[in-house]
Amino acid sequence: MAPPYDERRTLPWLLGMAVASTFSIAYLLIPTYLISATAALILRYPSTKASLVYALPMLLSIITPPRFSPLAIRVIRPLLSYFDYEEIHTDEKNVRSSMAKGKRYLFAAQPHGVLTFVGMCAAATNPSDVENVPTAAASVVLKMPLLKNLMGIFNLVDASAGSLKRQLKKRSVLIYIGGIAELFKSCPTEERLYLQKRKGFIKLALREGVDVVPVYLFGNTSVLSVLKHGPLAALSRKLQASLTLFWGKWYLPIPRDEKLLYVVGRPIGVPHIAEPTQEDIDKWHKVYCEEVRRLFETYKEKVPAYKHKKLYID
Repeated sequence: MAPPYDERRTLPWLLGMAVASTFSIAYLLIPTYLISATAALILRYPSTKASLVYALPMLLSIITPPRFSPLAIRVIRPLLSYFDYEEIHTDEKNVRSSMAKGKRYLFAAQPHGVLTFVGMCAAATNPSDVENVPTAAASVVLKMPLLKNLMGIFNLVDASAGSLKRQLKKRSVLIYIGGIAELFKSCPTEERLYLQKRKGFIKLALREGVDVVPVYLFGNTSVLSVLKHGPLAALSRKLQASLTLFWGKWYLPIPRDEKLLYVVGRPIGVPHIAEPTQEDIDKWHKVYCEEVRRLFETYKEKVPAYKHKKLYID
């Protein structure tokens, strides 16, 4: 059990706050920098040389592909102390042994956050046989200069249907089902998952013969608050990336040091159906939603911010 809050001002806690804040501040500032750097290049302001120097990080990032970096992930381990992170694997032995024998899974995670700090913590604790499971991300995250290099350390792949199909032919993949829409739906008293219309992943799993494993990320939507209305919020929804204003501790872009819990459910038993009917898809989507709800209701008591939250599947 974690020590009391007022006793956690240790070096790992302070380092964790620094790491978490680095990610959130960078996520907040990168779009602004890219716009200003592009404008400086176009206008050659204040001079051609000065604009090139200012835009150099952006230009270098454009030609540098994102790279998976286990070393960089180890550096962020202080996050575990800052967030009082915990993991629960309800069927770990079966899943890991099956993966070792070549079985592929589609790990279906929810909810989304401004940044998935629960997912980052999980990456920092992954054993070697799990760390090579890539995470599917929106195309904008993989293409935006600087952001792609910052987040690319977590072994990202494109979340498009074609990309996922190619990946699942050779390995397991983790995907965030509800996407950025969940960020704007949740509040301190409610967790809202955008799942009712998200059935494409079930269709894909059926066609590829890949079982689905629900993953619940407690705390993803509570460590940072977001501006839910206005043009930036609308742009975020369209691009499936959190480009809106957000804040945490002291109304600054410092994530709140709340308990985070990563819960991996059991495989739901998706069969291989090369040409699934809508009835097949609806049936297994319902099974998936029931397992997600079971995970939420079973484990929410372990997270103080979730004890009185209600789950809605929209």
